[in-house]
Amino acid sequence: MQISPLKPKKISRACNPQSGIALIIVMVVIIVLGTMTAGFAWFMKVEMKLANNHLSDSELEWLGRSGVELARYVVGQQLNLNQPCDALNQKWAGGPGQTNDLLEFVFLDNNELGNGVFSVSITDNERKMNINTATAALMENALTVLGADATLASTISDSVLDWRDTDDNAKLSGAEDEYYLGLDPPYYCKNGPLDDISELLMIQGVTPELYYGIARLEGRSPVSTYIDPDEVRIGDSYEDENIFEGGLMDLFCTLSSGTLNINTAPAEVLQMLPGITPEIANEIITYRRGLDDMEGTEDDTMITGVAMLQQIPGMPQTLVQQIGSFCGVRSTVFEVEVRARVGEQERVFSSMLHRVSARDVRILYFQWK
Repeated sequence: MQISPLKPKKISRACNPQSGIALIIVMVVIIVLGTMTAGFAWFMKVEMKLANNHLSDSELEWLGRSGVELARYVVGQQLNLNQPCDALNQKWAGGPGQTNDLLEFVFLDNNELGNGVFSVSITDNERKMNINTATAALMENALTVLGADATLASTISDSVLDWRDTDDNAKLSGAEDEYYLGLDPPYYCKNGPLDDISELLMIQGVTPELYYGIARLEGRSPVSTYIDPDEVRIGDSYEDENIFEGGLMDLFCTLSSGTLNINTAPAEVLQMLPGITPEIANEIITYRRGLDDMEGTEDDTMITGVAMLQQIPGMPQTLVQQIGSFCGVRSTVFEVEVRARVGEQERVFSSMLHRVSARDVRILYFQWK
């Protein structure tokens, strides 16, 4: 009997459709899980950064407050140094101070505390005129310094007086409720002292250019009117050289003793005083600078009384008497700026101090800038 050989079975190579679907599902799941993992990691990174920032905010605030306390100590102790005036070469103003005095080893910059560091800058308000006590003539002089014409200067000065006084009677070129209620949006005339110098922008005639100054609006720093008389070329005049591009915010403040500290006032503010020409203002600055012709150094000449101005070349005695009621040599209100840094985080704080006595220096406000 003949046995026939077995024929091998053919193996089917046809793909199972279900296995392809399963592969796609696995890939989709992997992509989804990967995306979720990446999102979760990013979310956790953000949460960690926010948590660190929150912790840093608390440290930064206390660094800022520490800077203000340092400023309080410095301006208070300045009165214990038996110096009859406040000047730019003293420690509070960033100057060197005196050797072997109470503040010799006190520094305002880069003070390390805990995990951070802070620096303090102090400026006095008496280097500016107080807008709440300034006369119409002083305000008109200020606008002349800024290059405003006489008509606009009269309008602004009368309008400021109307804004400050308590009555509803508008001055010749001023404005009361009738004018301000016709604006869009309307508002009432304050009839009270200015609390912040930016209120000037609400007063008739005051434009952003006059308030901020052209330089600041263009992102530049205003140029002081002071020039070194030795650098004036033959044929030049002070009027040709003096270009001040600041604004009303550089000339006025809202809180001060009401007198101008002639040791700290810049040239453009000095020119607001009656009878003080650009030439005389520059002579005052030159006199203050001392032999090295630099302000804020050890050899500065501190003006201990208004009568000392008579020592300045070309200063008439009658003029010294004329400006005496507007000037002083002490400062009582100080603006403080504190820059605090913890790691990569930095904050700037501002504060205002009122020095009543060496032991009584009051904080008027403290805020983030």
